[in-house]
Amino acid sequence: MALKQLLEEHNLQFDDKFYADCNVFIRLLQQWGKVHNLSGKLSREDIEENILDSIYPLSFIDKYESFADIGTGAGYPGLILAIAQRDVKSYLIEPRIKRVSFLNFVKASLKLDNLTVLCNRVEEVKDLQVDLITSRAVTNTSLLLDITTNIKKDNSSYLFYKGSMLDEELEVAKVNDYKIVNRKDRNYLYIKGE
Repeated sequence: MALKQLLEEHNLQFDDKFYADCNVFIRLLQQWGKVHNLSGKLSREDIEENILDSIYPLSFIDKYESFADIGTGAGYPGLILAIAQRDVKSYLIEPRIKRVSFLNFVKASLKLDNLTVLCNRVEEVKDLQVDLITSRAVTNTSLLLDITTNIKKDNSSYLFYKGSMLDEELEVAKVNDYKIVNRKDRNYLYIKGE
């Protein structure tokens, strides 16, 4: 199935530029991924599913002007969100140099002027505050909330891409105002800022 059809089935509409950019991303990830072990799943179908997984929350979260993605890895979800929303200030925080090199290569290839890639651990990032903090498969919710306080504004929101352990994590994290949206085996945890 074509990516456009897959996304439109989920009521996600994007322009042709987005799909052209995604095709470049897919090609680059397949090239780099084999050499640098960036992602276990490199078939076009798997990458398209990861693209959908990355941008699906745009259908239910509020608008934001800036975001930081913690531990972006091969680009999910942060790089895909940056491609989808070129008017949003985007920061990818990734400590591993190989992955940072890949993210910067994609940034240059797609001329993503809205994107900054930081080779660092989030706890060590200085002078950055964003409207939305995202993370997929990095660590538990409680720890994510703790290690991102330095990049949080008073009214920042969080969007965490979670699996089946979410209920237990929420008990530990003692989060109040949140929404969980499910798709397949993904739980999207959206903690809205004030």
